[in-house]
Amino acid sequence: MTTANAASAAPPPVDLPYRIIWRSRALRQGAHRSTQSGAGGLFRDLATLLEYRDPRRIDLRQTLRDPFGTLHVRRFEEKSQIGVTMLLDVSGSMGFHGASRKMGLAADLAQVFATAVRRAGDTFALYAADDHVHEELSVPPTRSRAGEAEMIAALRAYVPKRRSASALVEAARRIGQRRNLVVIVSDFLLPDAELEALFETLIGHDVVPIRIVDSRESAALPSWGLLELADLETGRRRLVAMRPSLKAEWQRRIEARRSFFRTLAARYGREPFEITDSIPWDRLGAHLAAGA
Repeated sequence: MTTANAASAAPPPVDLPYRIIWRSRALRQGAHRSTQSGAGGLFRDLATLLEYRDPRRIDLRQTLRDPFGTLHVRRFEEKSQIGVTMLLDVSGSMGFHGASRKMGLAADLAQVFATAVRRAGDTFALYAADDHVHEELSVPPTRSRAGEAEMIAALRAYVPKRRSASALVEAARRIGQRRNLVVIVSDFLLPDAELEALFETLIGHDVVPIRIVDSRESAALPSWGLLELADLETGRRRLVAMRPSLKAEWQRRIEARRSFFRTLAARYGREPFEITDSIPWDRLGAHLAAGA
């Protein structure tokens, strides 16, 4: 897992590289490796003329070597587009404002991804959800920049309510069957069952989890004393008498939850990328460019 702090902050990049290690099945030309054959691109393989009827690509050397006189042609790999979809958690916990503002970081990510995807010739979609999908914050798959500025402005102005992120599963179902690069931006404080259901829904896609963390959320707890705690999802408050045994139990649960998330993310997608307080754009770009 990659972690960054405010000291490694950098201004948003003009572009953000991303890479896939699978082959796109899309017919529209783009910048990624493809299952489609065509006249240009990288050499892919040899086929018989009956299998690939393009006499312009006859390979004389292979044809002369064939003892049966079969005509062989060269096939080249076309480059195709892909779909990139961002699933954005806008539940209550994403409204936390401590060392940074989580929704501000999420809006920065959405803006840079939208620009990078459009420049690569791919389609970009964004679905924002808490306990329902917010149509006013979402955009359907598009290669146009129309509506991009309005979407980013709406995300920057949005104040998360006290709701869960249960509708992320519904948002994931909107992506469809064709394989997408799916970027999930969240603090991943969902219940274990909801988190597993989300990743299960995204089977077949290339999933990139980006976890946003605020350092003040996990500030050191005292060993003794009365603490007033607030649940960011429900808004409920309660007074807790802190003691060493309770502190140790909380820390154990926090670490167990983090371990569960990392294991789940690695099982269903790529290794998660963690952002703490500010976005390390160079590291994020390297993580996305690795393709796995």
